[in-house]
Amino acid sequence: MAQKNDRPIEYRNDKAREVVRESMAAFIEAESNRQSMITVTNVDPSPDFKSATIFVTVFPEHTETAALDFLRRQRSEARNYLKKHTRLARIPFLDFALDQGEKARQRLDDISRSL
Repeated sequence: MAQKNDRPIEYRNDKAREVVRESMAAFIEAESNRQSMITVTNVDPSPDFKSATIFVTVFPEHTETAALDFLRRQRSEARNYLKKHTRLARIPFLDFALDQGEKARQRLDDISRSL
């Protein structure tokens, strides 16, 4: 159970997570070749913020593997982008992953529309 004095820490973590999400979206927009649409859906930082997983969705789906390979090759450039464009105290090491939860939600939406 979170106590009153834990709220500033939670707020700071939420704000840092949002800064990373927005910055990574801008980085991907600037660096991608526009063969596919890559959307940053979530950021999952480690508790100490030394690392973070950036969750993305890719459209069209058949380009997911190529997009994920591209993002993983760009990890160090993405981290340098965070250094230049944010004022975070600790710049996390980044990894990219497909957002399977979002894919499941979209599939459920498709199924519910077909009913």
